[in-house]
Amino acid sequence: MLRRTVRTLLTLVMIMAGAIVGVGATSGTAHADECYTWSRTLTQGSSGPDVTQLQIRVAGWVTSGERLSYDGVYGARTTAAVKKFQSAYGLPADGVAGSQTFSKIYALQDADCTPVHFAYSELNKCNSNWSGGAVSAATAKANALKTMWKLEAMRHALGDVPITVSSGFRSYACNSAVGGASTSRHLYGDAADLTGSPSLCTLAKQARVHGFSEILGPGYPDHNDHAHVALDPSPYWSAPNCGI
Repeated sequence: MLRRTVRTLLTLVMIMAGAIVGVGATSGTAHADECYTWSRTLTQGSSGPDVTQLQIRVAGWVTSGERLSYDGVYGARTTAAVKKFQSAYGLPADGVAGSQTFSKIYALQDADCTPVHFAYSELNKCNSNWSGGAVSAATAKANALKTMWKLEAMRHALGDVPITVSSGFRSYACNSAVGGASTSRHLYGDAADLTGSPSLCTLAKQARVHGFSEILGPGYPDHNDHAHVALDPSPYWSAPNCGI
């Protein structure tokens, strides 16, 4: 709580400082942590690695069944996602990523780029180096980061209630040990099993509007005790007891 309070105060100070020096209409270079700094305002038509970094953080703000690409191109879908993000956090919803939008993102992330309410350790209870899965360790970790930002959006949309992750990345060995499917998305690092409260059906239903293409929950074999969310190239939702 203290860490978040300090970060929020720093963000407010930097917004005021930006206004004083006349950079309030652009992103500026000040930031509240060591993760990433945007150096320009981004809008529809922009492209580049900084757009990709933005897409990672707003990919959870989409419509039902939609998945935002991490392609570095600021198109109509990215604009719509930014608008939803802005609206969710009380910012002017103009679809332009400038100083206010970036300041909110800075306030929401830690120095390692994870959203403030989640950590890499929650998404990897298998090993310390993300190795042994279906993709490289770097890719598995990057996929987990994308998943965490979607979960952060889902958490906020549910009223900032805590979301418990019981399982994330698994190596083949870890996956076999728990009886996971041989094609499990856990092997790719982009899956998370959710437990606790809110209810599993609430979690499964909410996941539909936060960019998850694979949602499994109560009523699906071996999923009555958790809600499973992932990014699967072949979309599939099944939680019969929840009406999905």
